[in-house]
Amino acid sequence: MASAKPVVPQNDNVAHALAGAGGGVISMVLTYPLITLSTRAQVESKRAETAFLAAVRQIVAREGVSGLYAGLDSAVFGISVTNFVYYYWYEWTRGFFEAAAARAGRPSKKLTTVEAMIAGAIAGSATVILTNPIWVVNTRMTTRKGQIEDEVKSEAAAGAGVVDGASEEKKKKQPTTLGTLMALLRDEGPQALFRGVVPALVLVINPILQYTLFEQMKNAYERRRKRNVTPTVAFFLGAIGKLFATSITYPYITVKSQMHVAGDGEKREGMTQAIRRVIKEEGYAGLYKGIGPKVTQSVLTAAFLFAFKDVLYEQTIKLRGTLAKRAVKA
Repeated sequence: MASAKPVVPQNDNVAHALAGAGGGVISMVLTYPLITLSTRAQVESKRAETAFLAAVRQIVAREGVSGLYAGLDSAVFGISVTNFVYYYWYEWTRGFFEAAAARAGRPSKKLTTVEAMIAGAIAGSATVILTNPIWVVNTRMTTRKGQIEDEVKSEAAAGAGVVDGASEEKKKKQPTTLGTLMALLRDEGPQALFRGVVPALVLVINPILQYTLFEQMKNAYERRRKRNVTPTVAFFLGAIGKLFATSITYPYITVKSQMHVAGDGEKREGMTQAIRRVIKEEGYAGLYKGIGPKVTQSVLTAAFLFAFKDVLYEQTIKLRGTLAKRAVKA
């Protein structure tokens, strides 16, 4: 009916958030095996460390190709929520600063370096607090710590001539996201969902460094070329930003993963204690376990994300306009 009110379209914050979530999901699916390899390397003891190709062969032989995608469902859910929350708050904060710049009569509304860092800090902190439980469950599924230990024992028993049918059946069973969550709550309580939140908050500096560098490189490119960045340029700028950020913050990523998989009966460690323990037991190199696949995955994910996000944002805006026109005609 003509008298019906048209549907109010989403604001740009939501459009950016949806585009970021969509780009994150695509990027995650494309690079997930590298996440599996990196996360398992981070929580392995030094004695269990394996080379990259050997680790791939070991996982495929023991768990099949699906082992490289252990926890993918929780990761896809996690990255969609993470990116939606991050981009929503980042764009909201950027809009606030741009409006303030316009009121102050500043020639350019582009974010300064300090403003970009503040926007990243606000968005990152909100994201960590809301999504940490998702990543705890995902890390548990990716490492499958208890199941791997059972498999090692089963293999040792088989080598001694003892075949444990129950162990073999358990070995083949894949843990589900819901099953992992319920077991975590039952065995360790709700507080376990917030393990590693302190290093995760410290890691807010990762996207701050990444997006600040990206924004400044993007602004410089647009000033020099007098046109917006293309998806290809965004791909390379995103890769450079993530390479820089991940290389600096990787020790905290290692500590966060270890805190996520710590069992209820294990001694609780603070972030500083965990870093000291790793250095004492494995040297400074222990803080950088799995950095090869992690940096590769992070760089590719960020590059794909920045390449896809602008395209998805444009499509979201077009779809929003189409829906608004249809609502008005109705």
